[in-house]
Amino acid sequence: MTGQDWLEKDFYALLGVSKDADAAAIKKAYRKLARQLHPDHNPGDPKAEERFKDIGEAYAVLSDPEQRQQYDQLRAMAGGGARFTAGGRGNAGGFEDVLGGMFGQGGGRVRYSTGGGGGFEDILGGLFGGGGGGYGGGFGGGRAPQRGIDLTASTTLSFRTATEGSTITLQVENRQVTARIPAGVRDGQKIRLRGKGRPGEAGAPAGDLVIEVHVTAHPVFSADGANLRITVPVAFDEAALGAQVDVPTLDGSTVRVKIPAGTPSGRTLRVKGKGIVTPKETGDLLVTVQVVVPQKLTPAAREAVQAFGIATSGEDVRAGLLAAARQ
Repeated sequence: MTGQDWLEKDFYALLGVSKDADAAAIKKAYRKLARQLHPDHNPGDPKAEERFKDIGEAYAVLSDPEQRQQYDQLRAMAGGGARFTAGGRGNAGGFEDVLGGMFGQGGGRVRYSTGGGGGFEDILGGLFGGGGGGYGGGFGGGRAPQRGIDLTASTTLSFRTATEGSTITLQVENRQVTARIPAGVRDGQKIRLRGKGRPGEAGAPAGDLVIEVHVTAHPVFSADGANLRITVPVAFDEAALGAQVDVPTLDGSTVRVKIPAGTPSGRTLRVKGKGIVTPKETGDLLVTVQVVVPQKLTPAAREAVQAFGIATSGEDVRAGLLAAARQ
């Protein structure tokens, strides 16, 4: 931040507070605007990013009692505006005359330069104890306090824990951070914890902590959004004739599912409300039927299968396949 920023920018207006606002009101206003203008909420919006930087500069000054006093004094000397007069006729009492009087210049004109020694910033730095160091020394130490940087961490959860949600504790830069992992979190999903990153400088806001969640595979279930998927083996006669089969659910119980007669292998049946339960929704259980072909047959079973083949020999299960392949 340059010295000219202190003259041109109305930090109170940027934060939307009055000039006599107390520290609590200033902090509340800044936090509200910071949430609205944060780059994470306005991706690709340069105007929001610029305003976010402006309110950060304003808060850095107004939240520091010493800097705020210096800012108020400077703005009062400059008439509270962004520009100052060059002195001369018709401008008695202008900003240059005030500074000129302080340095024994009388009512004459004082020159300001933007480079080299003895410039405008050096004069103001000397006024407020900066000793020729420009605004950096005289107005609270240079750049505005910086927001803390974002940190990353990772955690691995079992499939059941991920579907039910959990509270975990992570070690982040020699401190413990407790995080609530919501029910239904997906493998590879990232969770952002506001203000849990590295602390900011001189009271500036802390950064965020981004946790990447890894979920181990389950031997039976898989997640499809809020739905649970499971593959259930059924015997040939159950698929052909229809049956009622018991299917396990995630809570350890079972649910009875009707397999309609003539169900082919690979068909998926839906059981409402038996999926993952989250604060926003309850998923379903998606049951994929897998018809099991026996690897070994007893003599009686073999005869039965042969008899079935003879009984259905008039049906061509591959009818139309060749014609469809030629399209």
